[in-house]
Amino acid sequence: MAPVGSPHRAVESELTPPSVTPTPALTRTAQIARLGQRRFDVLVVGGGITGAGIARDAARRGLDVALVERDDFASGTSSRSSRLVHGGVRYLEHGHLRLVFESSHERRVLLRIAPHLVHPLAFTWPVYEGARIPRWKLRAGLMLYDLLALFRNVAPHRGLSATGITEAEPMLSRRGLLGGAQYYDAATDDARLTLATILDAAVSGATVLNHAGVTALREEDGKVRGASVIERLGGRSFDIAASCVVNATGPWTDDLRRMEDPGASPAVLGSKGVHIAVPHARVGNRGAITLLAQDGRVMFVLPAGPCTIIGTTETETVETPDQVRATRADVDYLLASANRAFPEAALSADDVIAAWAGIRPLAAKAHSGDANSASREHLVETGPRGVITVTGGKLTTYRVIARDVVDVVFGALARRSPRVRTELIALPGGEVRDLDAELAAARAATGTDDIAAWLVHAYGGAWHQVWARTRSDASLEQRLVHGLPYVAAEVTHAVEAEFACTVADVLVRRLHVAFETRDHGASVAPRVAALMAALLGWTDRGVSSAVAEYTAEIARLFAIEP
Repeated sequence: MAPVGSPHRAVESELTPPSVTPTPALTRTAQIARLGQRRFDVLVVGGGITGAGIARDAARRGLDVALVERDDFASGTSSRSSRLVHGGVRYLEHGHLRLVFESSHERRVLLRIAPHLVHPLAFTWPVYEGARIPRWKLRAGLMLYDLLALFRNVAPHRGLSATGITEAEPMLSRRGLLGGAQYYDAATDDARLTLATILDAAVSGATVLNHAGVTALREEDGKVRGASVIERLGGRSFDIAASCVVNATGPWTDDLRRMEDPGASPAVLGSKGVHIAVPHARVGNRGAITLLAQDGRVMFVLPAGPCTIIGTTETETVETPDQVRATRADVDYLLASANRAFPEAALSADDVIAAWAGIRPLAAKAHSGDANSASREHLVETGPRGVITVTGGKLTTYRVIARDVVDVVFGALARRSPRVRTELIALPGGEVRDLDAELAAARAATGTDDIAAWLVHAYGGAWHQVWARTRSDASLEQRLVHGLPYVAAEVTHAVEAEFACTVADVLVRRLHVAFETRDHGASVAPRVAALMAALLGWTDRGVSSAVAEYTAEIARLFAIEP
């Protein structure tokens, strides 16, 4: 659903829609056959937001593209973020002005090409007595923030008195409150933004496959020319031939680099970020809040449907996303910070609906100081046997990262790149001109406000395709979980149109059920597995296995360590 304080905006007139309907044309078996039977211009390894962007950019520029992801698209860092598309106001303190300028531009682009998934979001920043950042410094920083956005943000920042802060966010603590400011950034659905980018790559000609991991790199004449892959759901192994290989594996970057060069020094330094979700009613925030935690770090309190998300921590780690989890200390830190700002909430560990951890893959060569002050700028390098590796970056700037990587790919192929302006091509679903009109149509079709809002903001113009499934089977109108806006039709759509293969693909990444229920969707998993079984040919044993795998997956993602 659209965050509080996020006005709908018409898409700019120069935007062009995707050329075809974003429905995968190939079955999974056909995709695997295609990957093993031809030589591609480029193989992208990694299906997070960076790899998805690279595949989209390369396919849009006419390259024959393959992409493989060992788990699900967005299953790593790209589904465990703060769900923000932002200029990075906190990066100003560390002098990363170029990154803020670039991020501000990309925020504007994503608001244009994916208006259903990227929404303007107003942030309130209160300033208290003794704060590390006083009011004058905040106002100066936000003036620079507006300047680096070329004064083309949703709206310029404005200073607020203590009374103004209280009027905007009445549940904030008033003790020592001096005033503050309000500014704009944007919210997104990180996993679905990644998925939309993957879908656009696919409809632009890329062959993409999730749940397929690289086991070795293939070499010809001293250069890497593809990879050996195992399809992890069926256990099938096959080789992919490609003239160029791109390593876009984020926190796993060094694993693939060492397949190319066993002696390679670390290219990535991991920064662990933890978020928690608590009931929105307990906090009572009207919009997004920027706070200084007790140790002076910048953190956020964010609206997220029925929940409020609090985050994030930032600590260096050598763990991978397979291993990383929130700890009790992480949760206590976030709760303490939120309770200082919202004393009436009196949040405790019992209020935590979900806690999750992600790893930001910082470029080691751009890293200095602690994780909080390290640069988020990206780095593109070519290894000794020709593998192109990208490290660093952030979700907001993924399209720029993709452009830079594909420029290097064209150089490696000794081919001239055509000029394609991806900033003017809508992502699937983003071709809608008027979200308010779409919302009205969805309300009329569904008869509910919350389901209509979710469908439009998750699928954009493609919501019609999702809801059309209910015409032949009225049971698909039913909610999956009482009180949440997700319906059964979305499960069948996820399988048939969005590459979903497992229950976690649906409940963790296509929908937000796992983040918004205390059992993380365990109680609805059998129903979802049954719906998927009818499409994927699972037996009763297959359904039981799928549910058991989901139970293990949510324990891995959401367990809080001592």
